Amino acid sequence: MNIETPDASLRRAFAFLAPYWRRLSLVMGISLVSTGLSLVTPYLSKDLVDQALIGRNLAALWRIVGLFALLGLVGYVLNVVSGLRYTRVSAAILFDMRLAVYGHLQQLSPRFYARTRMGDIVSRINSDIGEIQRVAAEAALAWVGNVLFLVGCVVMLVWLDWRLALLTAAVMPLSLWLLVRYRARLEARVADLRQRSADIGSFLIETLQASTLIVTSNAQARERSRFARLNDRFVDALMGMQRLTYLAGGLPGLIVSLGASVVFLYGGSRVVEGTLTLGTFAAFIAYQSRVNAPVQALMGLYTSIATAKVSWRRVLELLDAPLDVREAPDAVALDQVRGEVEFDRVSLGTERGLAVLEDFTLRVAPGTSVAIVGASGSGKSTLAYLALRLLDPDTGVVRIDGHDLRTLRLHDIRRHVVFVEQEPTLLHATVAENIRYGRPEASEADVTQAAAAAGLEAFIARLPEGLATMVGERGLQMSAGERQRIAIARAFLANPSVLVLDEPTAALDPASERQVVESYLAVMRGRTSIVISHRAAVAEAVDQVAVVEGSRLVETGPPRVLAAAGGAFSRLFRVNTGVRA
Repeated sequence: MNIETPDASLRRAFAFLAPYWRRLSLVMGISLVSTGLSLVTPYLSKDLVDQALIGRNLAALWRIVGLFALLGLVGYVLNVVSGLRYTRVSAAILFDMRLAVYGHLQQLSPRFYARTRMGDIVSRINSDIGEIQRVAAEAALAWVGNVLFLVGCVVMLVWLDWRLALLTAAVMPLSLWLLVRYRARLEARVADLRQRSADIGSFLIETLQASTLIVTSNAQARERSRFARLNDRFVDALMGMQRLTYLAGGLPGLIVSLGASVVFLYGGSRVVEGTLTLGTFAAFIAYQSRVNAPVQALMGLYTSIATAKVSWRRVLELLDAPLDVREAPDAVALDQVRGEVEFDRVSLGTERGLAVLEDFTLRVAPGTSVAIVGASGSGKSTLAYLALRLLDPDTGVVRIDGHDLRTLRLHDIRRHVVFVEQEPTLLHATVAENIRYGRPEASEADVTQAAAAAGLEAFIARLPEGLATMVGERGLQMSAGERQRIAIARAFLANPSVLVLDEPTAALDPASERQVVESYLAVMRGRTSIVISHRAAVAEAVDQVAVVEGSRLVETGPPRVLAAAGGAFSRLFRVNTGVRA
């Protein structure tokens, strides 16, 4: 992965701000007015002391106190307005960022998810982008306001008394040096903390999904111990980051405060000597006390921005994850599909260099059915990914109706070719909503018909709320066979030209298997279907069988012909008069 320079990374971050520049400019304008009013307030203390108190002028007292109150009220209103508007804008910006990451993740191939822990992905979308949003909402506007206020205060301090101003500024270089010294170390600590948090997230996702395995293996205590070790590492990283945060933000602030004590001593002595008026000194102290606040706030914000930079780098790692499949800029629309599917001398390897498919050639005629059979790990399921262009072959071509899939629009490919996974995905929704997912506009009658075709009629009749019954998280309130049939019903409802099924009856009993196979053949009659299976009943029901061994196609033909030939198909199923041993 390429490592970007800080400037390039920053430019990519600013690209998300560009669409909102008008709203941001309005917020900055309001903040500028509010800052200007805040700069006037400390100066009033000079007139309060010299004119009202020492001059014993009651009218001046009322006038100055009234201005204090008015400026405070107006400044408060402006701060609220600018803060709320900025929070809304920053939330919109950060949603765009989250949406960009989510959209990119949707384009990544199964290879990415095979090598990346889900906890890492969730941590970056949720925690890291959340941290960026927190800093953007709470810190960015404060950064601008504090810088403007600091510059204004410095100008007023120099104008009131340049000697005292120089004394105030003398401690700033040391404070800034300390801040910069700790920043790089802080970023490393923050990165470590983020990773430890992601480790916990990955552990929780993995073990909660494997709760049955853990309980039946009597591994509860072992997993609790592993959780404790991960938490200890997280706490260690947290404490290390907090120690550096206190050093990065506390030490510079402490030095600034000690410098203020010297200013009080020198300025007070000049008031005693009569070379500085009490009102001027009071105004200087008021401005200096206000200088300390933005200086310390900026130092604290500096550490916050350091954490946001770490989060941004982690987000960029997702945004920069390479796409295995890209739609061509001039991709061709495919409105109608006859259903011819062809794998032409296709080869594909893993990222580790192992061959998955080698020189694989197979043509599926329109309206016919083919079963791809073979031992586990022979590359059968990879053919499904290739047919839907979830992956591209290293060499060779995959075609539909004679068109290279790489020249077609991805949306059209996946509209005409529908895939049923071996372990189907169900959402936490009703049975009807899960069946309707591919065609949300489908009528209730269409849903019912698809469910019946998938052999779900009797099952749905037993459900307390019928099609409106919730299937539970990941469909776990249903059996494996029921989940599989719901997925098949979803595929039937999508009305595809080509249907690809990966072990569609693996979780079904023989009676249900026969029902699903019969329904499947009836629904797909006249359409193309590719079935990946290790079940003899499925292989014997199709028009053609393709046998894969060791990543290569070794035998093709009608199932009865292959059974009689005594070759790879016969050996795989030990077929004898159509009965699997």
